[in-house]
Amino acid sequence: MNYKIRALREKLKSLKLEGMIVSNPINIKYLTNIDPEIEGILLITRKENIYLTYTMFIEDVNKTLTIDDEIIVVDTRDVSKEEAENFFVFCENIGFEENYVTYEQFKRLKQRYRINNMAETDGIIEKQRMIKDEQEIQNIKKACEITDKCFEYLLTYIKEGVTEKEIALEIEMFFKKNGAEDLAFDTIVASGPNSSIPHWKPSDRKIQMADPILIDMGCKYNGYCSDMTRTIFMGCILEEIKPVYDLVLKNQQNVLEEMRSNYNIKNISRRVEDSFKFNNYNLIHGLGHGVGLEIHEMPNINSKNESFFKEDMVVTNEPGIYLPGKYGIRIEDTVLINKSYCTPLTKSNKGYVVI
Repeated sequence: MNYKIRALREKLKSLKLEGMIVSNPINIKYLTNIDPEIEGILLITRKENIYLTYTMFIEDVNKTLTIDDEIIVVDTRDVSKEEAENFFVFCENIGFEENYVTYEQFKRLKQRYRINNMAETDGIIEKQRMIKDEQEIQNIKKACEITDKCFEYLLTYIKEGVTEKEIALEIEMFFKKNGAEDLAFDTIVASGPNSSIPHWKPSDRKIQMADPILIDMGCKYNGYCSDMTRTIFMGCILEEIKPVYDLVLKNQQNVLEEMRSNYNIKNISRRVEDSFKFNNYNLIHGLGHGVGLEIHEMPNINSKNESFFKEDMVVTNEPGIYLPGKYGIRIEDTVLINKSYCTPLTKSNKGYVVI
């Protein structure tokens, strides 16, 4: 039984939609486990779930799906114009992914399947993806375990004279040698003054004595991501940096103590912003984001989001302070939301780490 598609069908009914065209390969992966690299489209019709793909992918798709997935695999070559027009016969309103489908694709889909009204679905699948099932949680936990092991290894690898690019490459190699299938995102290694740029791309700058080294990294395991940032120090930590580090860490730990089901996202973000402002700093990016098949998923954790945490969400907690031209401090964990508490899934040391 494909409970994810069945849950989607119930949500479609509540929107008075009789079916849906799923085009986003990440959402198809979520609903079917079909690799996002495979080209295809999923039709949720009145009675059936039909996955249309090209001949070259049929064998691969059939190896992925089982009879319990309740999905019919169809070669696009075998679908006549008349058959395509009958997929949504007697259906007035069919949903589509307005945030993914272009206007040209919209027109083509509407014409090909003879749909009277194609309706926006307001991220219906992305919202369903916010709540993880047990297998999804296990995959994310495994990705986080690999990430923690990588951090432990880096403490023995990083030396003066090693470049940011070399560290980033070493991270990627470690991930792939230790069970990860890929990076979750482009690794950030930012040393010295480069650490003041939140999304710095690793450069040829060499690690120097007294450098802060901001490392933001994550890997994928069975398609699911991890995300962790630590700021460590080469040789020593300058006294001027300690109060800033302490402030970031204090807020990061306070957030962990407050993250739980039914807690307001806006309130938790606002408290960090207020704490930073009281100390004459600003939180210049969101406090966090959802993590799953994509490194940035719903919910967005910031002071504009009026919604609430829910049990079995997986999110990040990543306050940061950045002083342009000087240094930046960010501490980030991937976190599982529980009913009355939360569980950090990344567990690497967050105290002063001097190598």
